[in-house]
Amino acid sequence: MAQAKRSGEGRIALVTGGGTGVGRGIAAALSAEGYSLVITGRRPDVLEKAAAAIAAETGGNVRAIACDIGDPDQVGALFGAIRSEFGRLDLLVNNAGSNVPAVPLEEVTFEQWSSILAANLTGAFLCTQHAFRLMKAQDPRGGRIINNGSISATTPRPNSAPYTATKHAITGLTKSTALDGRPFDIACGQIDIGNASTDMTEKMSTGVLQANGEVAPEPTIPVAHVAEAVVYMASLPLSANVLTMTVMATKMPLVGRG
Repeated sequence: MAQAKRSGEGRIALVTGGGTGVGRGIAAALSAEGYSLVITGRRPDVLEKAAAAIAAETGGNVRAIACDIGDPDQVGALFGAIRSEFGRLDLLVNNAGSNVPAVPLEEVTFEQWSSILAANLTGAFLCTQHAFRLMKAQDPRGGRIINNGSISATTPRPNSAPYTATKHAITGLTKSTALDGRPFDIACGQIDIGNASTDMTEKMSTGVLQANGEVAPEPTIPVAHVAEAVVYMASLPLSANVLTMTVMATKMPLVGRG
């Protein structure tokens, strides 16, 4: 019996923030589906270690390219390397992001505000812009972009104004990208993740601040569930699109939050 073709065979994918956490999980899942993969982030040692581990696990082609996605020149060099090595890009996962300490809004410094905008929003825009140029020109034309929005794209946590503002903006970027990509067979969707189990969410088991002022533990879900959802979104033909998807721990305080 012939083995079923994997959904990513012959396709090229870029995952930003692909060296750790959710990004690494997504990258591993895409590699297992046959994608030739580029992962990027700011720390070359972390990226190289992740790329080697994913390749060993999946037998796939995984390339690590260090890049600060908030820097236009570095993003240009990243996409130049993708164009030179692969000649096309079929999937961009805008996953990279960061946060600032959970402090009252009036205590957030301008430097903190600027850094989170660069990492969470400007970086996603720059990568989307370069992906558009490549996807419009390649043959066959088109591709898919998936943005990591977060639950905060719809519902904030206390003391999270900079992060929440960038994630609300990602929703706007997703919709504009989906609209502007229509004539060129470029699909764009957004995945909003609630409490995936990573180093960033480790403290949730001991308690995090709730909207009513209490501190309470929250459940998490394995990153694999998020990765599987992204693989599904990416597996669709370009004539179909998941515009938004929420993957969350069932019992986390989102529905009825506050």
